This record gives sequence, structure tokens and C-alpha cells, in this order.
Amino acid sequence: MKSLAVAALAVLLSMTAWAIDLHSAKSQGLVGETESGYLAAVASPSQEVSTLIRDVNLQRRKEYERIARENGIALSDVEALAGKKAIEKTPSGQFVKLGGAWRTK
Repeated sequence: MKSLAVAALAVLLSMTAWAIDLHSAKSQGLVGETESGYLAAVASPSQEVSTLIRDVNLQRRKEYERIARENGIALSDVEALAGKKAIEKTPSGQFVKLGGAWRTK
């Protein structure tokens, strides 16, 4: 359990590096958090939004892999925990994807 707490903290800290661009995209309803721990476009994204999603998700994947390796847990467990935490942290009015459907939190 301690490993999962450490993993959750590391994931949340890793997300702050993208806060400015990501914050704007989320505030505009262009992207949202998913249960998989990754970002997704809410609608058809522009090239700029697609690039942001790709870059953020690549960084998240690297961080999730590191956390999984260092804590001896499955990548899928880290991704699921990160998704849960990201959705919990999403402010009201922004999009989250739950059960395959976009919802405004």
C-alpha cells in the first residue's frame, strides 16, 4: 500500500510540469482526463491540441513505467491509480471520461 501512495504522489508531481499549457486546454474543454491515466481530446482536436496530448501522454507513460519499475508493480496498476487521482483532482467544469463517456465534472 505504501508503494501505491508513493506512486500516486510521484504521478501527481509529474503532472505539474505541463500545468500551464495543459491547464489552458482543460479550461477550454479541449482535453480531459481518462480512467486510463492519460489525456484525450474531448472533440476533434487541432494539430496543436493533438501535439499537446501526445507530448503529455508520452511523458506520463515514461513516469508511470519508472514508478512501476521502482515499486515492483504492474504498469496497468500505476495507470489506473493515476487516472483515478487525476479525475479526483479535476476541477468542476472540466471534462473527465468515465465508462467511455465524456462528462463535465
